[in-house]
Amino acid sequence: MPISHHDRLRQAGLRVTAPRLAVLAEVEAVPHADADTIRHGVFGRLGAVSTQAVYDILRTLTEAGILRRTEPAGSPSLYEVATGDNHHHLVCRSCGDVVDVPCATGESPCLHASDDHDFLVDTAEVIYWGYCPDCLSESESNS
Repeated sequence: MPISHHDRLRQAGLRVTAPRLAVLAEVEAVPHADADTIRHGVFGRLGAVSTQAVYDILRTLTEAGILRRTEPAGSPSLYEVATGDNHHHLVCRSCGDVVDVPCATGESPCLHASDDHDFLVDTAEVIYWGYCPDCLSESESNS
């Protein structure tokens, strides 16, 4: 049974507030959304909400491990509900679509550094870049 947003907040020692619940609901509804997209969705759910409040909530929830932030090069930060599975992402170079892909080897941290410099590595983030099927077919039809 999935854990509720109320319970996630409480387990992290955070107060349950309408803006935090709205941010969580929006991130769950639109995974890999940027902060502006999330803010628009939260505004639709609550009415007035400041951009700064949404950024503060995103930061707090990320620091608490409730959300996961991904930062593809040349793109704004993208947010998703943290699942603890250390999955990776595919990003389309043309349309920017982001898709989850399972961990490269199935166990955390999924990849091992050739020289870890005595770090205790617990997570590896991989972003695969390429072209989604829709952009590929569009490119082929324009050729």
